Formats: sequence, C-alpha cells, structure tokens
Amino acid sequence: MPSPRVRPLELADEATAVAVHRIGRAAYAVEAELIGFDGIPALGESLEDLRGRALEWLGAVGPEGEIAGFLAWDRPGPGGPVTLDRLCVDPAWFRRGVASLLLRHALEDLFPGRPVEVTTGAANTPAVTLYTRLGFTRGADFSPAPGLRMASFTRGG
Repeated sequence: MPSPRVRPLELADEATAVAVHRIGRAAYAVEAELIGFDGIPALGESLEDLRGRALEWLGAVGPEGEIAGFLAWDRPGPGGPVTLDRLCVDPAWFRRGVASLLLRHALEDLFPGRPVEVTTGAANTPAVTLYTRLGFTRGADFSPAPGLRMASFTRGG
C-alpha cells in the first residue's frame, strides 16, 4: 500500500472536520484502554468544540484521499515553544509509520530548531516509544486527575 502524503488540513471543510473528529475519538479510545483511564477530554469533545480550537492541523492522507492520521498544535508565539495538542492515527492505519511521518514532517519542515513540547499518557507505550525515538527528552510525569499519569516530553530549543 502506498505511503500517505502529508498536507495541511482545514477543519472549515465539513468532511475533513467529521473525519478528524471520528479518527480522534477512535484513537483516544485505544489510548484510554492502554492507559486505563477513560476520562481523556478529547473523547467527550463535540465536533463544534473540535472546530473551535485555535489549532494548526496537519494530515497524513492515504491514496484514496482518506485521512490516515493528523497532528495538531497550538499556534506558537514568537520564539516560544510549539506545543503539540494531539497526534492521532486512524486505528486502520496503526503500525504503518503514520505518526512518525507526521511528526518528522512537522519537526523538520514546519518548526525546525524550535523547542517542541508534548504530553501523553505515561502508560501509552507506543507514543512514549515514538517520542523517545524521535529525540524527545522525557521530563517529569504528572497527574492532572486521579488515576491518570501523564508523561511530558521536550525536543530542541
């Protein structure tokens, strides 16, 4: 199967927004199982809430035009760190390098040399492994809610 290509996503487009919402919910449901915590905020996010977020969106698009995964980040201030908000892959595309493709593209082409921050569930082994493999340094773990342990990562800067 051909590799997906990377392109910006525009959530003003209804079909794109619906696909991103569906993929995000499916990916976060898998993470909830991995980390043993079903209170991930994105699982309860409505389509309107998702579209209302002030985020930049990058997608990995498959050969049929389907979104295989996406990366979203807060618009950084001048010289400040880029904070990744979410990196989600459609479960149908798991283990095909989609997350690596998106993250490498962002790090090398969109914000080279900029500090980048991200958090994930500490028990989300696939995500922890990805961030470590791509040169992120693990910082302190923290618990924003009872029963939830998060891992923080930084790269560059």
